[in-house]
Amino acid sequence: MPEGDSLYRFAARLRPALEGRVINAARSHGPGPVPQVERIVGATCTAVRSQGKNVLISFDNGLALRGHLRMHGAWHVYAPGEPWRRLESQARLVLEVDGAVVVNFSAPVIELIEERALAVHAPIAALGPDLLADDFDVGLAFANLRDPSRAALTIGDAIMDQRAMAGVGNIWKNETLFRCGVNPWRRIGEIDDETLRTIVTTAQALLRASVGKPNSLELKHRPSLYVYLRGGQPCARCHTRLRSAPQGNDIRHTAWCPACQPVAEGQMQPPEGRWRSW
Repeated sequence: MPEGDSLYRFAARLRPALEGRVINAARSHGPGPVPQVERIVGATCTAVRSQGKNVLISFDNGLALRGHLRMHGAWHVYAPGEPWRRLESQARLVLEVDGAVVVNFSAPVIELIEERALAVHAPIAALGPDLLADDFDVGLAFANLRDPSRAALTIGDAIMDQRAMAGVGNIWKNETLFRCGVNPWRRIGEIDDETLRTIVTTAQALLRASVGKPNSLELKHRPSLYVYLRGGQPCARCHTRLRSAPQGNDIRHTAWCPACQPVAEGQMQPPEGRWRSW
């Protein structure tokens, strides 16, 4: 699933193609609910932005498009007449403006709603603070993670909860916890405040670095990936063989170093016998 940094880059790609331009044509296709995008024909795009794992496109008639990509969706921008790099049958949304064609492929969620409703629209209103926002509230993210309802969650599950803080997916979950030396199966209630704050600020720094923003780790480029998809390979830091196991309701594979991210006394034991590279 594309993560917050990927959606940030998608929005940055769409912005010069759409902002300030009149929508000359719009069409949407299933599967799933099909928004009445003809309502934005003739409207001018006023803003394109990402929020967590969503792309939001606003118009001067008070409407907004929301796209969520899940696993396989993508946004493309083409010149008029340019061949598409995916099949037309995969197109969920097509927007035509002077000089550009914007296509969303394979997103399971494309919806048209009133801009003013975003503040109470559950998929947006329920999000925690956006890790890529310049006004990201570290204290609020920390408080959300410390909510008693999350105390029994493993940290690997919790930092992917978009209601706590928005933007972390499986890649940056793996990399954040490795850099912080925290075993993914530790429960939040077992983690001290200083470590939990470090996890929040490290996740923020990694996502910011990934999109070229200044960050607290002073990384100048997209961060190297030390554990993601490397189960069974040697740790780049200590050469211990990395482990990998499914975690969470969506059965995403988590990779970690058993030496650099040791099991803490009294914590939940990670699944055994998983060494496969994913």
